[in-house]
Amino acid sequence: MAGKVRFGIIGTGAIAVLHAEAIMALENAELVAVYDKVTERCRAFAEKYHVRAVDDFDAFLSDKTIDAVTIATPTGFHGEVAIPAARAGKHVLCEKPLDVTLEKADAIIQECEKHGVVLSAVFQSRFAKNIQLLKKTVDEGRFGKIVLVSTQVKWFRSQEYYDSATWRGTWALDGGGALMNQSIHTIDLLLYINGDPDEVFAYTGTLTHDRIEVEDNACAVVKYKNGSLGVVEASTSCAPGFPRRIEISGSNGTAVVEDDLIVRWQFVDEQPEDEEIRLKGAVSEGMKGGSGDPMSGVSHEGHRRQLADMVDAILAHKDPLLSGREGRRAVQLICGIYESARTGKPVKF
Repeated sequence: MAGKVRFGIIGTGAIAVLHAEAIMALENAELVAVYDKVTERCRAFAEKYHVRAVDDFDAFLSDKTIDAVTIATPTGFHGEVAIPAARAGKHVLCEKPLDVTLEKADAIIQECEKHGVVLSAVFQSRFAKNIQLLKKTVDEGRFGKIVLVSTQVKWFRSQEYYDSATWRGTWALDGGGALMNQSIHTIDLLLYINGDPDEVFAYTGTLTHDRIEVEDNACAVVKYKNGSLGVVEASTSCAPGFPRRIEISGSNGTAVVEDDLIVRWQFVDEQPEDEEIRLKGAVSEGMKGGSGDPMSGVSHEGHRRQLADMVDAILAHKDPLLSGREGRRAVQLICGIYESARTGKPVKF
């Protein structure tokens, strides 16, 4: 690779634009090709970014100038392209979630490990500076005993959003609704910061949208392995859409993050640096979610940081910060929430 990782993008949907811009912003990465089975879409995307257009998947995978791929297809197709890519020796960056079921996610992980390629699951919100600060502070024990860890993802998606593509709002290709598609980033942050769940009980419902199979609202109560409790609220019905919110409370302090902003940072034992954290934490890095529109105000910066970590892992022959097994955690919790809602019983992990 001579110090540079060459990427090909699989799929040309909206998220592929962020992949392309993120790759092109890195000195030790290069975008060389794009694949889409629809020739016209593939050529248009390739022309925009001055790369090769490939509309034959076998030819794309056999291209020796491609070291790694990013996957930007509908979720239900992730395994169908990630597994052959791993077998072809390509490193894989896969958009969230890894796939629509835990079994399919595991199949991707196993194939990548079997063939010795790096697998990174896209959860770019982990790379926000305020999230990293929150994670570090929790790990250092400054919050005391963690007691409540909750999130609200009160977003809005119009009926037109679901009608815009036949795969949206389906179990087979979307894998779920407000939880699996919209809230999974925030659920990943809960697990990253607070650890794995022990048990969950949940309700879900389709309350405001027509012609979709999946939930547009969900509420779950989570008990974590560290003994803390929490609530997950997820929606695509809350007009006009609000910043996603994470609240962490312990016996010694509380923090609240909205999108990439710290909006509360208070402790029993105030330290001199806390005021500076509150001031700096109130300044956005531009790494917010699409609360009312999936792409509104969303930059490629989070993807750039994650891709930089992945490229470093490939060149240094080490694991990335966000491996496939890390990406599996949010899928497991969400599938548990769905099972609880379906059966009316708690699900133990």
